[in-house]
Amino acid sequence: MCTVAASCLLTALAGGCSTTGDGGSADKGATGGKPLEIQIFGGLYNEMPDMNNQFWTEYQKRLNVKLDANWVPSGDVITKLDLILASGDIPEVIAYPNQGLTVTMINAIRSGAFWDLTPFLGDMSQYPNIKNNTPPNWTKFLSVDGKIYALPRSRSLIDSSINIRKDWLDKLGLAVPTTLDEYRNALKQIVNGDPDGNGKKDTMGIVGTSEGVSTFEAAFGAFTPTYDSEGGMIWHELTNQYTDLVDWFRQLYQDGSLPKEYMTMKRTQMEEAIGTGQAATYIRSTRYHYDFEVQAKKVQPEAKIIALPPLKGPGGYAADLSTGVNGGIFISKKVPEAKLKQMLQYFEATASQELTDFGYSGIEGVHYKVVNGEKVPTELSLKEVNTTSLGAAVLAYVKWGKVDNPGAPKEYNEEKRKQVADYEKLGVYNIFTWLISDTWVKTWPKYTNEWKSMMTKAIVGQISMDEYKAYVAKLNNMPDIKQAYKEFAKAYSYYK
Repeated sequence: MCTVAASCLLTALAGGCSTTGDGGSADKGATGGKPLEIQIFGGLYNEMPDMNNQFWTEYQKRLNVKLDANWVPSGDVITKLDLILASGDIPEVIAYPNQGLTVTMINAIRSGAFWDLTPFLGDMSQYPNIKNNTPPNWTKFLSVDGKIYALPRSRSLIDSSINIRKDWLDKLGLAVPTTLDEYRNALKQIVNGDPDGNGKKDTMGIVGTSEGVSTFEAAFGAFTPTYDSEGGMIWHELTNQYTDLVDWFRQLYQDGSLPKEYMTMKRTQMEEAIGTGQAATYIRSTRYHYDFEVQAKKVQPEAKIIALPPLKGPGGYAADLSTGVNGGIFISKKVPEAKLKQMLQYFEATASQELTDFGYSGIEGVHYKVVNGEKVPTELSLKEVNTTSLGAAVLAYVKWGKVDNPGAPKEYNEEKRKQVADYEKLGVYNIFTWLISDTWVKTWPKYTNEWKSMMTKAIVGQISMDEYKAYVAKLNNMPDIKQAYKEFAKAYSYYK
């Protein structure tokens, strides 16, 4: 992996620094000139950071920047961003958190709210770290209408996993599930088995299906390209495979494994449920297991969370892969061109291996100690070096970046790697995270809420599955939606 030192890249802005033959820096000193001030909007995944703490102080010193960060709780990011886009008062940088863009974001891009980076990046010869260290094909995943509007937030292909309380399985004498049927049975036993021993039937099975449904979609084959009679590619949530998934959720609800408020729970509520020992499963990136386990141990000292192997389902395995691009870094058009170029150099620097290592580990002697050649995190690491602290950078691609927790012991992370080792081999992508259809963007928002309502009614038993199927069939036969399917098929043909 090629890398150019971060200190060299930013010193170049001040006119100093040349690279050595080994890709390192001939000048490792502080960059000259006034720090580049950057206003950034991003997700908060941990406690609100003190931007003057040791990690952020060193980060800004190394890169000669001054960050004005607006960290918004991860469960509220998209809602808050929609309000910001509507107001027109857009921060200089938006660290967009998801692979798939919302309709509001796509419309903002097309209306000129963000810089088209294509002419500035060119062949990327001026940005060797972004060119060589980031996930393959990232430009494909962050393009709108053939133009590059964002830089990648590099993450690993292995991201979400189905976690479960292993100590509860053991307590109830249950084996680790390997299929969806076994998983359903385990959840049913857990919610009825009083695993926390409080004498109440108050344990939840799955919290946040709205967060982790894609993992189950993969198991039902909903990500397999599916075409209608006219050759159009059907939206994954309107396929027969997804309808089968809805029926499966209906069964989970009947079992008591889905809480009644499952569709309305916010991410903060889901995190609280798993972190306080109220729920068996919450589907998030594997790296969060350690954080949730630490929290749960405060009330249930025996708490142990594991990632289940890819569960075999009727249409595949419960393992969906990230594209390696977990959202993008968008730069507001209100930023002058001269500053845009400086900001691109900053983000180029953050894609170096040097800065990436720092981003995941922090400062030696402060956030970790080297023992027998291995980095051992300190207590301060968990507080300062975490998911939020990665939010202002591009970073180099790290295979286990969404699996390893920087605050966890080495043995813990090694065990997590073993638990998800087969995900990359068996997992699939959701191609609709990057395919764009103009007709779909204009049409689907009219029906999204209605469809979600019908799906929820089907799951909780307010309507029959036949009624739900009839509703989906009606949607799939609408002229505008059929036109959108043709556009999806055409767009997909470019990516095969």
